[in-house]
Amino acid sequence: MRNAMLGSLRVSRIGLGTMTMAGTYTSGGGLDDAESVRAIHRALDLGVTHIDTAESYGPFHSEEIVGRALEGRRDRAVIATKFGILSHGGDATAMFDSSPANIRTAVEGSLKRLRTDRIDLYYQHRVDRSTPIEETIGAVAELVAEGKVLHIGLSEAAPDTIRRAHAVHPISALQTEYSLWTRDVESELLPLLRELGIGLVPYAPLGHGFLTGGIRTPEEIPEGDWRKTNPRFVGEAFRQNLRLVEEVRAVAGEVGATPAQIALAWLAAQGGDIAPIPGSRRVARVEENTAADDVVLTADRLRRLDTLTPATGARHDDFNESTIDR
Repeated sequence: MRNAMLGSLRVSRIGLGTMTMAGTYTSGGGLDDAESVRAIHRALDLGVTHIDTAESYGPFHSEEIVGRALEGRRDRAVIATKFGILSHGGDATAMFDSSPANIRTAVEGSLKRLRTDRIDLYYQHRVDRSTPIEETIGAVAELVAEGKVLHIGLSEAAPDTIRRAHAVHPISALQTEYSLWTRDVESELLPLLRELGIGLVPYAPLGHGFLTGGIRTPEEIPEGDWRKTNPRFVGEAFRQNLRLVEEVRAVAGEVGATPAQIALAWLAAQGGDIAPIPGSRRVARVEENTAADDVVLTADRLRRLDTLTPATGARHDDFNESTIDR
């Protein structure tokens, strides 16, 4: 597995997102913690070092699974987790809480669940508009000084927030959505990150599963799965977006790869400072996704993928859109 650089942090070019191990998507059936552990072990065996989780996934369940899976294997992994969505003993009505007191409580909980003495990459999960970013990053910088956190990240942060945070302490990574059907970062965010030496960690690199070609109708998404209300997965938008998937499938057929592998190979080709984290809780999917590291796309095929039909529909519903820093 080749590597990518997130600031000064070296990670595998393709990582593993563990949100699904807490049941966020229900299309794969019920949770199977033993299979999730096997998936993490298989990822490590295939050269994946970058394991991404968050305290809010579950809540807590994903971190617990990661901690269980990495016991005895800790030094083989770069652990990334996140704080700021859950409030610990503070204002229970607050949507987000990145106050220094909450960060201090959150990190201790994450360290315990992850069965480790340090977090390699600690993200603010969403920007807390009630706490200045300088105060939040200052609090995490104290954890860096104590050795409990090694690198600091932001998630879904706007350019001004990134600049202000980076002025307090170097930011290693920004996590946001980036894929063949979500290209927003290319206009302003990606140039800024490269100016500042910050890596990009794309979540949902497979378009929440859409780009795999495995979902052909909205009816295939089970009740309770959050994609039921995602604007790109409903009505006419779903049907329009199938055309994008067909174009990816065509390239996959020419290369002898799967659509998922093409989507990941395209992302990896965008630069050595980009490290996608496809989410999975199944060994077979981990094997498929990591094999994308071996897929080589010619300049002509990259150009074809670059000019794919843009996705129809907003990338989140109204509530989730409102949580993104602008």
